[in-house]
Amino acid sequence: MYLVGVDIGTQSTKSVITDENGKVIAEASKEYSVLTPQPNWAEQWPNVWFDAVIDTLKLAIEKRKIDPKTVAGIAISGLYGGSGIPVDKDFNPLRPCLIWMDRRATKETDWVKNNVPKETLFGITGNYVDSYFGFTKIIWIKNNEKDIWEKTYKFITPKDFVIHKLTGEVIIDFSSAGNIGGIFDIHKKYWSEEMCKMLGIDSDKLPEKIVKSSEIVGTLNKTYAQEIGLLEGTPIIAGGIDAPVAQLSAGSVNEGEHVAMVGTSTCWGNIHDGKYLTPELVSFPYVVDDLAKIYTFGGGATSGAIVRWFREEFGEYEKEFERKRGISAYSLLELESKDIPPGSDGIIVLPYFMGERSPVWESSAKGTIIGLNLYHKRRHLYKAFMESVAYSLRHNMEYAENTGMKLNSECYLVGGAAKSDIWTQIFADVTGYIMKRTDQDVEAPLGDAFLAGLGTGVFPDSQDIKKWIKFKENTSPDVNNKSVYDKYFNLYKKLYENTKEIMKQL
Repeated sequence: MYLVGVDIGTQSTKSVITDENGKVIAEASKEYSVLTPQPNWAEQWPNVWFDAVIDTLKLAIEKRKIDPKTVAGIAISGLYGGSGIPVDKDFNPLRPCLIWMDRRATKETDWVKNNVPKETLFGITGNYVDSYFGFTKIIWIKNNEKDIWEKTYKFITPKDFVIHKLTGEVIIDFSSAGNIGGIFDIHKKYWSEEMCKMLGIDSDKLPEKIVKSSEIVGTLNKTYAQEIGLLEGTPIIAGGIDAPVAQLSAGSVNEGEHVAMVGTSTCWGNIHDGKYLTPELVSFPYVVDDLAKIYTFGGGATSGAIVRWFREEFGEYEKEFERKRGISAYSLLELESKDIPPGSDGIIVLPYFMGERSPVWESSAKGTIIGLNLYHKRRHLYKAFMESVAYSLRHNMEYAENTGMKLNSECYLVGGAAKSDIWTQIFADVTGYIMKRTDQDVEAPLGDAFLAGLGTGVFPDSQDIKKWIKFKENTSPDVNNKSVYDKYFNLYKKLYENTKEIMKQL
């Protein structure tokens, strides 16, 4: 029996097919871009995601000539879709989705801070306010695009838009609902009418049915079954937000098992029973044991995105070498910077290239490079970029530690950064945590495949994910490097505090 997992990411969609033991049988991916029509704006049309899901599923099925009768089910996770896609009654998209990276809702964020008591908002939702959250983006649409607002029947998340097209069902899972913030009651696990009224958001525009991430929500319709090469009636499982599903893919189901997913952004999270809620981090239901466990995370907005930006703007030689020889441009840039000492000979980067999420929560925060002199080379900068992402991770860990949250000495590392031995060592040295990487660096799609098995009864218990996971050799912190990074980390925090007013003026 085969299980299928699909993850709709910010810059690519990936589909995998696994057997019942978690071995990846086939995989396929497709890249695309984010629309940035203005500074700090980020949006995407949903058909880009849908086409990528169909194409990658079809390719994965064809690669291994999978017998459609042997597919137990498909689970789909997705990027945090911010506002969600406003659709009309025929489920036609009315505008692009304002994704998590979009920071335009600054006035709306200020309005919430000035008009909604923090203790009320946090007390109901377990979260505070920032232009990162979907509810501020929804308010922005209401305030600035009244014609769109009036025509909007529902706001649908990226992966739930795909699920609707595949099944005809209208749903949202608990993790996706909770990640909207502001209007989701984290205690009652449903939309808060009190907060909807206070914020002026019509609750009728939200999906009525909130389900567990492992729930079968519908079956694959005939049209797309034929196009993909699967049977009509194949079960479709709800899935969840990609960050907690990636957390699951590392085998994390118990309190203290914390995971850093470093892809386009960083999402570092831990699981607990709800006792460690803090307004500095983001909290919502986890993707297994959804009604009992809370996933609390912090994250950098543009972690992998800034090294991609560096590659695009300053890595032409490496990109050309990759085209000719097939060696990754990222690997070449890392090798060039490998011997640069900790601290990059006095350079610190603030990785706030699209504002910043936790714990800074400031949409006007800017990417910053300080410490340059004529001695420095391009390789110093690349090393400093990698270090900045690790500082951001440590900054979030520090806030979690301050709540008393239990964190094991080992931090699971998944995502694109986990493919790099050099970057993994930097994460260990900066944070002081042992970095633990899975043998199969598949991330969220593997967690999706497990959710498909959980939903279709292939597995009786969420703990069974641990039977799937094997790990590479641990990466331990270098004590000497850690002592250097301790000093630089303190400067990193001071740098933001000393420049944040200038950033706002810029």
